[in-house]
Amino acid sequence: QVQLVESGGGLVQAGGSLRLSCAASGRTFSSYTMAWFRQTPGKEREFVAYISWSGGRILYADSVKGRFTISRDNAKNTVYLQMNSLRPEDTAVYFCAANRGTTATSSRLIDYWGQGTQVTVSS
Repeated sequence: QVQLVESGGGLVQAGGSLRLSCAASGRTFSSYTMAWFRQTPGKEREFVAYISWSGGRILYADSVKGRFTISRDNAKNTVYLQMNSLRPEDTAVYFCAANRGTTATSSRLIDYWGQGTQVTVSS
């Protein structure tokens, strides 16, 4: 069992940056793989970034590669998403996600979800 709470969303101009944080509570946070997804109205949640237990394996969606960076601090039970060079098409609700020891880049494989945080990029 794990609970996830996101923070850091908000309004930003195109070309700007935001850093999202996801604080996890529960048992053995370091045993969970973590990921970020995003969703806009009428669409399925899409994969954004993934990080393994140790941080040694990281995956990104092509749409954010080179602009976003995922990281985790197991001592703080926190995962981060640094978002640079933001574009209007990045506007979405961003969700933190956790899986029990699997590489999960599909929403159907996620065990736990955060509540979501809104990111809006203005042009």
